Amino acid sequence: MTAARQPQQERSRATRERLLDECIDMLATQGWSATTVAAVAEAAGASRGAAQHHFPTRESLITAVMEQMFETMTADASAVLADVPDDLDARVAAVVAKAVAIYTGTQFKAALQVWAAAASDPALREVILPLEAKLARAAHRFTVTGLDPTGGHPDAHRLAQVTLDLARGLGLADTLSDDSRRRKQVVATWCGQLVDALSR
Repeated sequence: MTAARQPQQERSRATRERLLDECIDMLATQGWSATTVAAVAEAAGASRGAAQHHFPTRESLITAVMEQMFETMTADASAVLADVPDDLDARVAAVVAKAVAIYTGTQFKAALQVWAAAASDPALREVILPLEAKLARAAHRFTVTGLDPTGGHPDAHRLAQVTLDLARGLGLADTLSDDSRRRKQVVATWCGQLVDALSR
C-alpha cells in the first residue's frame, strides 16, 4: 500500500506544481480576471476536481502562488549571493542585475496583477499584504547583503532601497513594452553611482 501511495503522492505533487506554474503564466499574460481555478486547471491539463482538491478557492491558489514566488526568489537570491565576486564593480553589477531581474520577470508581472486586484478587494488585500511585505523584506535583505557583505557601510540600507525602487520602476516600464535598451543604460548609470557611493 505504501508503494502504491508514493506514486499517487508524486502525481499529486506534480499536479500542484503545474497548477502553480500555469497560474503564474496566466496572471502575467492574461491578467487577474482570466485567472480562475477552472481556467488554470484547463491550462495545466488537470481536472477541475483535482485543481479544487489542491486549491478550493482562487484566494487559496493565489496565496500559494505568492508563497512559491517568495521561496523561488529567496533561493535564487541565495544562489546569486554565493557567487558574488569580491571585486566591487563586478559585485555591484551582479547584485543590481538580480534586483532588476526580480522586477522584470514573469513572476513580478504575475504579482503585479494580484496587487492591482488587492487594491480594490479588502479581503484579498488582507491576505496579500503580509506576503508582499515578506517578498519586499527578502529582496531588501538580499540587496543589502550583496552590496555590503561586511555590513560596515553606513549607507548600505538606503542604497539597497533606492536600488529596489529603481528596479521596481524599471519593471513597471517593462510591462507594456520592451524597455530593455533604456533599462540597460539606466542600470549601467546606477551601477556606476553605487560603486562611487560604496567606495567612500
